[in-house]
Amino acid sequence: MTIKWVEVTNENLSYFEAVMKLYDQAFPIEVREHHSIFHRSLTYAKMINQNNFHFLVGLIGDDLVSFATAHYFAEINSGFIVYIVTNPQQQNNGVGTKTLAKIEDLLKADAIHAGNSSIRAIFLETETEEMAHTEEEKKECINRNRFFSRNHYENYEQITYLQPPLHEGMEDFNLNLFIKNLSSTKNSKEDIKKAIKTIYKEKYLLVNEIDKEILNKALKKMGIEDELL
Repeated sequence: MTIKWVEVTNENLSYFEAVMKLYDQAFPIEVREHHSIFHRSLTYAKMINQNNFHFLVGLIGDDLVSFATAHYFAEINSGFIVYIVTNPQQQNNGVGTKTLAKIEDLLKADAIHAGNSSIRAIFLETETEEMAHTEEEKKECINRNRFFSRNHYENYEQITYLQPPLHEGMEDFNLNLFIKNLSSTKNSKEDIKKAIKTIYKEKYLLVNEIDKEILNKALKKMGIEDELL
């Protein structure tokens, strides 16, 4: 089974609508951004020196089998995987693992391009079991967390991680923060706090354009006292 990898760009939006259909089916509204945020991410990546954004699509023949999106933040020499999805018809046959490995390779290449010998870490957020509305959603959440653990991501529990509200009228809410450490030295709690602040600034403030005061409020709840700006 050979997967063809394609990166969606502002110049190549061929698979955008198909990906959005899969995306809308895969995530609950709480963690689902407006489709315009994907376009904004592609544009923003070109505006900040050495940062990058990847919108990766996996194809077998003409069939969409997976996609993943991720930012590289040069300030902390780390990646942030925003979404990774496998087509339900292709689950349990290794597509998810191959997609994760490919997006990791792209982030590692970004780190080298930015002048580093390797990338320091890769972060991602996932839903908690408490967010599940049905037993089926709870099972999917457990399987997703196990998938990341098998691929050497650790659930960081020293900070109760909050995702800021993605939609007007919502509140921040608890998610699992998974980290894959790729450095020879272990990330300290202060390193993690700096990474969270960078994710909030580069992703949620500058791309999603969430109000700065809302973001600062969530940071303070997590024990990160320094304001964003």
